[in-house]
Amino acid sequence: MEITKITKDVKNDSFKMASLSPDIRNSALAAVSAALCAQADAIFKANAEDLREAEKNDLAGPLLKRLKFDRQKLDDAISGIDSLIGLPDPLFRTLLARQLDDGLRLYKVTCPIGVIGVIFESRPDALVQIAALCLKSGNCCILKGGSEAANTNRVLYGIIAQATLKSGIPKGFLTLVETREGISELLKCHESIDLIIPRGSNEFVQYIMANSKIPVMGHADGICHVFVDRSADIRKAVKIIVDSKTQYVAACNTVETLLVHKDIAEEFLPALKPALDDRSVIIRGCAETRRIIDCPPAEEADYGKEYLDYIVSVKIVGDLDEAVRHINTYGSHHTDSIVTEDEASVEQFMLLVDSAGVYHNCSTRFADGFRYGFGAEVGISTGKLHARGPVGLDGLVTYKYKLFGDGHIVSDYAEGVRLFHFKDL
Repeated sequence: MEITKITKDVKNDSFKMASLSPDIRNSALAAVSAALCAQADAIFKANAEDLREAEKNDLAGPLLKRLKFDRQKLDDAISGIDSLIGLPDPLFRTLLARQLDDGLRLYKVTCPIGVIGVIFESRPDALVQIAALCLKSGNCCILKGGSEAANTNRVLYGIIAQATLKSGIPKGFLTLVETREGISELLKCHESIDLIIPRGSNEFVQYIMANSKIPVMGHADGICHVFVDRSADIRKAVKIIVDSKTQYVAACNTVETLLVHKDIAEEFLPALKPALDDRSVIIRGCAETRRIIDCPPAEEADYGKEYLDYIVSVKIVGDLDEAVRHINTYGSHHTDSIVTEDEASVEQFMLLVDSAGVYHNCSTRFADGFRYGFGAEVGISTGKLHARGPVGLDGLVTYKYKLFGDGHIVSDYAEGVRLFHFKDL
C-alpha cells in the first residue's frame, strides 16, 4: 500500500485515539510492558542479527552501541513504560477557564497533536519509548527506522502493535514504514502528518528540515559544554567531566568541549588528564592547554564538532563571560554545565547561556526524559517553540479553545450593546 494512503488511514484513526479514556490507554501500556517481557528472547535474537550485519558493514563503534538492544536497554524501556502508567494523564486538562461575559465561558483544554512521524537512526530502544509516549498522550505514530536496525525494529513493532490492538487501541495507532523510499514519501504527507521528529546525525536532521512542509521538532547537533570556573572543586569537576564524556559516549548529551578558567587551569588540567587517559579519551587542546599538558592541538573546527567518540576539545578562557560567549557561539543550545562553588557565577551562567538545559555541578548526561521523570522521551528539542529540552508527554500534546455561549454574537460587543466582563473561573 502506498504511503500516502497509509498516512490518510492513520489520520482517520487519530481522531479515535484522541477520544480514548486514560484507563484504556494505561491498560494498553501495561499490556505492552508485559508483552516485551514475555518476548525478550525474540527481541535479542533479532538484535543479534542486526549487530552481526552492522559489524560486517564496519559500522562505527559508537553507532554499534546505539544499535545494541540488550537486557539493560529492555529493562530501561520497560521501566519507562511502567513509570508512564503512573504519571498524570496529559489529556483533557483545563489550562484556562474564563468567563468573558454572562453565559459566555472560555476553556483552554489539552488534546493530542494527532499524527506524529518519527524518523530515527540506529537506536531500536527509541521505537519503544516513542510508541509508549504516543500511546499515553493519545497520538498516532508513524515510525521509520534505519535499515541497520531493521530486524529489531520489526520484532518490537510487531509485539507492541499486537498488544495494543488486543487492548482496544485503533489499528492506526502504530505504523512501521520499511520501504527504502519511505522517508522521502513521508515528508510529502503534510496533509496527514502533524509533526515530524527526526533522531539522527546533523546531516540527517538538516535534510528532514529542508525537505518537508511538516513542522519539525528536534535538534541537529549535540555540542555540549562543561565550564570549569575559577572556584570549582577540582575533584568534583573531574568526576563530572569523566561521566559527561564517557558514561555513554554516543549520546547527544555527551560533553564535546571543556572550557577552563585560566586561574584554575594550571592545577586542574594535570588532574583531569590521567582520569581521561584511563578512559582512553583523547584531549585536543588550545595552545595554552598544550603548554600545561601534552595533547594534540585543537583546530577552530573542533569547537563546533559533535564527536560522539572518545575525543574532547579543551579551551582555556579568561573569564565566565568568555565562556558564555563561546558556548552561545559554538554550541548547539542543547545542554551546558558549569562547575563552580561561586553562587554569583551560577546565577550569571544560568541566565546568559542560551540552551535548553543549563546545569550546575552535574553531568550533562542528565539531559534525558527518563531522568527528568517524564517516563521517557521522543527526543530533545533545542528550539524555543512548543517544546524545549527532553520532550515527554507535555511536548506531545497541544490545546484547543472551547467557547460555550447562549446565542452570543460579536455585533453586540462591537456596537456597545454588551460589554465583556472577564473573570477567571
